[in-house]
Amino acid sequence: MSLNELTGKTIGCAIEVHKALGPGLLESTYEQCLCQELSLARIPFKVQWPLPVTYKGIRLDCGYRVDIFVDER
Repeated sequence: MSLNELTGKTIGCAIEVHKALGPGLLESTYEQCLCQELSLARIPFKVQWPLPVTYKGIRLDCGYRVDIFVDER
């Protein structure tokens, strides 16, 4: 799937979650619902994926995490 197709489908999933839930809930709720929509759309993803930082050539684990890492991109 091209990056444009993946982006369109991912945004479509996010819009579906927003339409179903509306505003005002905790981020964790939207995250779990978006993961469900991505699964239904058969889009591969990882949740809370660790993201190390490289500083002056040294890899540091600073505790950063990507909320949802979609299709290894």
